[in-house]
This record gives sequence, structure tokens and C-alpha cells, in this order.
Amino acid sequence: MNTPARDIRGVMITVGDGRLLLPNASVAEVITYSEPEPVGGDTPPWLLGRVRWRGWRLPLLSFAKFAGWDEEEGSFGAKVAVLKALGGNPKLPFFAVRSQGFPRLVTVPQAALQEAHDIKELPLGIHSRVVLNEETAVVPDMLTLEVMIDKALSQAAA
Repeated sequence: MNTPARDIRGVMITVGDGRLLLPNASVAEVITYSEPEPVGGDTPPWLLGRVRWRGWRLPLLSFAKFAGWDEEEGSFGAKVAVLKALGGNPKLPFFAVRSQGFPRLVTVPQAALQEAHDIKELPLGIHSRVVLNEETAVVPDMLTLEVMIDKALSQAAA
């Protein structure tokens, strides 16, 4: 029996000169950017600090810096996408990514999504490069991001 292809609701998040494509369910909320609190210690440049959200102090990362893309623009129009962590770490149930403007909802038809890479070319933290309706984006490797954030926070606390 053939099962019909299902569309997925996604979110396109502009980060620096690139875009992230995530399932809609992974985004908990989008909040206004405010200057993050420093983490302290020796942290990588992609860990921008911590932002407050619903009683949590979430690590805020610049995915553009993490991926080695061009520097992000200034904070004018910047937002923060709060993402649900997948790794099950009770100390890190959420983390935040700085975005340029509001993330936008997209419908991702299975047939319209094409991978556009050789697996050996992908940098750390990127699961795949895709093309959706002639727009390129990357699907982040959420588990790797969570491990790297946790490692950076642990080193800063030491």
C-alpha cells in the first residue's frame, strides 16, 4: 500500500549570510534580541553569552560564527530563536540561536527538498545542506551543537 508523502512544517532562520532549516516543533519561541550576559571564563567566539527566557538562562550561540561563515551583522532587527534541545541533558533543555529578523514558517514537501552536498564536505554542526524551492539552507546537527555548547560551558566554569 502506498502512503502519501507528507509535508513538514518548518522554520527558516536567517543567520549571518546563511539560513537554517528546522522543524517547526523544534522552535519553542522567538524573542527580541537583547545583549547577552557574559558566560565568563574562556569561551569560543560563537558562544555569545546567556539570555533570560522564562526563568532560564539559556546559552546563546551565533551559528554563523560556529559554522565559520561571515560575521553576523549588527543587532538591528536581530531576534533570538529559542530551540528545544534533543539530547536529554537536564542542564540544557533549551538553547538559543541569534537570528537576523523573524524566522519564517515554510512548508517542506518531501518531494521539493533536495540535499545539495557531499557528506565529506560538511563542517561540524551541519547535518546537511538542502535546497528548498530554489533557496539554499542548512539543517543543523542539533546533537553536535548541544554537545559543543555543554563542553564550552563546562570549560568556562572550570
